[in-house]
Amino acid sequence: MTYIVKERASGRVIANGQEGQDAFKFEGNWYFAPNAVDLSHLKITERTYTCPYKGICFWIDLETPDGTKAQNIGWVYRDPKPGYERIKDHLAFYTRDTAGTTTEGS
Repeated sequence: MTYIVKERASGRVIANGQEGQDAFKFEGNWYFAPNAVDLSHLKITERTYTCPYKGICFWIDLETPDGTKAQNIGWVYRDPKPGYERIKDHLAFYTRDTAGTTTEGS
């Protein structure tokens, strides 16, 4: 199965991965290997969320040249807690449409 995340306004592909190769579904969200994500319009912020199980993640915002902005469209765990090493440095996105993104796949 192919997982695709696109910018809502332009339809430009942000992330595109094949399940089991460079993407996987975990806890209802899609996690992509860094090579499957186009970071040109994404900003990994210093804003964090602390999950009691996985540890601290950093939020990802969308900022396009035409001025489109959307906060918290994704996240990344740089140093997850033991047992969650699989998600380390993978960029995660919701499997549903958000204010800044649309999705294809499931």
